[in-house]
Amino acid sequence: MKPKILVADNIAEEGINVLRPEADVEIKLKLKPAELIDIIGSYDALVVRSETKVTAQVIEAGEKLQVIGRAGIGVDNIDVDAATRRGIVVVNAPAGNSISTAEHTIALLLSLARHIPQACTRLKSGEWKREGFMGTEVRNKTLGIVGLGRVGSEVARMAKGLEMKLIVYDPFVSAEKANHTGVELVSLEELLKRSDFITVHVPLTSVTKGLIGKKELGMVKPTVRFINAARGGVIDEEALYHAIEEDKVAGAAVDVFTKEPALDNILLKSDKVIVTPHLAASTAEAQTSVAVDVAEQVLTVLNGQPARYAVNVPLISPETALMVTPFLAVASDVARLCIQLAEGRLSTIVIKYEGEIADYDSSALKATIIGRLLESMTDERVNLVNANVIAQSRGLKVVEQKTAKCENYASLITVEVTTDKGTTTVSGTLMRGQTHIVRVNSYWLDIVPTGGYWIFSDHLDRPGLIGAVGMVTGAADINISSMLVARLKPRGPALMVLAVDEQLTEEQRQRLLAIPDVHTAKAVKL
Repeated sequence: MKPKILVADNIAEEGINVLRPEADVEIKLKLKPAELIDIIGSYDALVVRSETKVTAQVIEAGEKLQVIGRAGIGVDNIDVDAATRRGIVVVNAPAGNSISTAEHTIALLLSLARHIPQACTRLKSGEWKREGFMGTEVRNKTLGIVGLGRVGSEVARMAKGLEMKLIVYDPFVSAEKANHTGVELVSLEELLKRSDFITVHVPLTSVTKGLIGKKELGMVKPTVRFINAARGGVIDEEALYHAIEEDKVAGAAVDVFTKEPALDNILLKSDKVIVTPHLAASTAEAQTSVAVDVAEQVLTVLNGQPARYAVNVPLISPETALMVTPFLAVASDVARLCIQLAEGRLSTIVIKYEGEIADYDSSALKATIIGRLLESMTDERVNLVNANVIAQSRGLKVVEQKTAKCENYASLITVEVTTDKGTTTVSGTLMRGQTHIVRVNSYWLDIVPTGGYWIFSDHLDRPGLIGAVGMVTGAADINISSMLVARLKPRGPALMVLAVDEQLTEEQRQRLLAIPDVHTAKAVKL
């Protein structure tokens, strides 16, 4: 008996044609939530785009559901956690629209360089005037690419054909990957200062929100032009508008906005800004590609095989889950702290499991760690199916080590990241149901990351230093809720960890660094 598949949103016919020979396919569009809940119980698979909301109630009613397919990259309209709890695989098509998005980026870049939309509007209004439309060639100009994932890599490939010079900011791409792509890796500050055009290709996260704001816009050439076909909010829209109107930036082309529809967005007020209504993936080819891709994966799951782009973690055995699941939070916290303390360009990730945890399948733990390390530069959900693939695509080496014995704890997870500036090590364990960070580099300590802001400071252990730090935070009206100091020996190297109620500004952090014998001062959120 063929499985039954419900297609609840409009997808390309090519995707339907992939499904029909293998399944009974029913297309029912614009279903109301109650209607979807009433009928979903008889289907083995559900295929949607962005319109249909696959809520926990829908998933609970889907008694036979084995797989949910999203014809596109985002899964915001699917309750992935609810699906995972029910053992339902969620798949998407993250690669299908890469070419279309990259081509749209290049189209925006060329439109900026030659004022094409503005010139078109003037001529259609009955004016034959070329004044104000002096363009610039893109050949030999420097294109700064923020984020070298799928789309960023395609943009680089296309821009090379235009004979542009390519520089990239992406701290999670190895030098080998950059050399293979033919780009130069630089810091964000250097990219801002050197670029003639800047395009962003990163997800919107707590790290990348406002990545380019007023301060960063003050570093650029007045002739620079910005392109954003990635996510609204990566570039501060209000700061960009004012920089353009004050002639600190030559122009911008924007396809995505912090709030959509963006009919009242401030960028629409500037004649130097080209805007499009989130069209980057809107090509017939892209829609066909994502439809076929997700259809093939739905059939793969229904046939009992692993999908290429499974969004959620497949189920693990009850015995493994009982031991491993509580340690997922430990793995997440350790990786989150490690990447915030590390500096430089990532090249190698070493994950160590010691004690009881070493006896169990570590795939879910590894996927959690890699996902947390890379979350600020990729919107791909990392799971045990694709963790190695995503790391390899960025030229990163991932090593796992297991030791049955652990000297101080029943179980210990250590993440060690190596960059071009050194190695950072963080270890954590589980005690009384909570994560305990017990090691940072050479220092053994014990802190519970219960949320909020922290300061990690390497310093020389000496009288008066703690008081000097307190003077800086006190002058800034920042309350210290707890403090811990670990040291290697009296009056030797030491690490101070402060939990603070408010986040330090960059100016306040610099004041800490100005204290004699303070070597580092990292502001961390846990």
